[in-house]
Amino acid sequence: MDKWDLRFMEMAHLVATWSSCFQPGRAIGAVIVKDKRVMTTGYNGAPAGMRTCKEKGECLRRKLNIPSGTRAEICYAIHAEQNAIIQAAKLGISIDGATLYCTHQPCSVCAKIIVNSGIRRVVYQEGYPDDFALEFFRETGVALERFENNKE
Repeated sequence: MDKWDLRFMEMAHLVATWSSCFQPGRAIGAVIVKDKRVMTTGYNGAPAGMRTCKEKGECLRRKLNIPSGTRAEICYAIHAEQNAIIQAAKLGISIDGATLYCTHQPCSVCAKIIVNSGIRRVVYQEGYPDDFALEFFRETGVALERFENNKE
């Protein structure tokens, strides 16, 4: 990893602080970069115009005892990667050939969206319990790299 990876991963962690997820440890941030320029950012949170889990005062997934990495459709939040890709589409920004930096490994739903968006490289820091997602990256040739912070 180089200094640019470190910078953009630090940005992903900053973006994660904007998360409206109520569940501790589930603040996720994503940054899409092309030619060393930030194209868009995203964090996990409720769709525009909808009350967030923080505003509701509870996590639906925790309330229903749904394990992490399963039943992604039962959640008020949109994943950080999805929000970053949606913003690119909304703003008319091409992310074809881009790199996505994310605080956590993408889930299988995000993996499919990432592949079809044209993103060619994903750099993540924390693992996520969805091994099925790895298959999409392996078969499509989209690079998936775990970030190791070696700044000492």
